[in-house]
Parts: sequence; structure tokens; C-alpha cells
Amino acid sequence: MPGANPGSIIVINPNSTDAVTRAMDDGLAPLRLPGGPEIRCQTLHEGPPGVESQRDADAVIQPLCRAIAAQEDQAAAFVIACFSDPGLFAARETTRKPVLGIAECGILTALTLGHRFGVISILAGSVPRHLRYVAAMGVGSRLAGDLPIGLGVTALADARTTLARMIETGTALRDRHGADVLVMGCAGMARYRDDLEEAVQLPVVEPTQAAVTMALGRVRLGWGAGLRTNR
Repeated sequence: MPGANPGSIIVINPNSTDAVTRAMDDGLAPLRLPGGPEIRCQTLHEGPPGVESQRDADAVIQPLCRAIAAQEDQAAAFVIACFSDPGLFAARETTRKPVLGIAECGILTALTLGHRFGVISILAGSVPRHLRYVAAMGVGSRLAGDLPIGLGVTALADARTTLARMIETGTALRDRHGADVLVMGCAGMARYRDDLEEAVQLPVVEPTQAAVTMALGRVRLGWGAGLRTNR
């Protein structure tokens, strides 16, 4: 029934870095609404410290699916909180509950905020993986660029360095590549959204917030309730 509280929105960080999970959890505070659903953030401790390569993304698929299957009865929806959306389609075969990936949701949200979106990535090795995904989504013509800040997931805790590089990269995407909206390319960047948006004067999409916002809509409105909507 629309508006009911059938369970929690379970947000799973597929890497083993608890600091990333805490940053996501803090960033989701504005979305915790009276009457629920509850939003629960979890760390996949079987994952690597950071999902920084295709091998990392592939390696977390099975433990991620096991974690989802084990919580089927507790969940109203699941969010995979890694910008690679690792295991998204396998996870959708694992549960009848909605499964959303933060890259897909972050990009789709950006398309509603501007004409050309830029992605701020962590490492140069992440960029080809993102480009493949953007192409698979069919929105490559709307991508202004994808530029790395040159920091791994665990290094994002260094606030001064991270924010400075994000501002530099966001400015380049705006001025040299024509981006009019930015997407953070890693869940560990969540704490920097407000400062980055103020510095570059463009809308900045934090993709975990985007995915959980979509999950809230699905749950509160009862879209697809009782139906297999994961395809």
C-alpha cells in the first residue's frame, strides 16, 4: 500500500572501508523522514578497501548478492552504493525488492538538472569503467567528460587535499568541457557536496542521495509492489 512502511531501505557499501559508510550515512540524514522507511547503511566487510578496478567490482558481486538475499525479508529496497554499480543486474535477479545503483541513479538525476554532465572520478583507472557504463546507458552524447582527482577511496578522508582536487577537477569540467552539472563518481565523496557546489556554482549530484531518493519514491508510492520490477 502506498505510504506503508514495509521494511528498510538498505544501503550497502561494497567496500570494506567503514569511513565511507559513515560518510554516506551522514549524507543521507536529510532523507530520513518521519514515518520512514528506515534508511540503514551497511559495510560489506568481504569487499576490498575500495572498488577501484573492474576486478574489484567483479569480486564483490557474489558476497553482495548473498548479503541481499539474507536480508530480503527486512528490506523494502536495496541501494548498491558504489559508482561502478557492481553486481546490479545479478542483485536484481536475487530479490523481488527494488535494487538501485548509485551510478545509474546519479546520472539519471544529473540529466534532469543540466544538459551535459561531468563526472568527478577517483583514479584514472576508474574512467574507462565509467565510460563503458555511460555508453551502455545510452547517454554518452550528454557526457561532457569524466576526470579523476588522483586519489583512492581511502585517501578521500584527507579533507583539505580531496576538496581542493575536487574543486580543481569540477572547474575543469565546467570551463574546458562544458559541463553544467557534476556527478560525484564515488560514494566516499559525499561529505564534500555542499562545499563543491558552492565553489563551482553548478548543481552537484551526490549519487547515493540520488539513489536513496528514488528508492524512497518507489517505496512510498508502492510502485511495483508485489511485482517483479527488476529487469
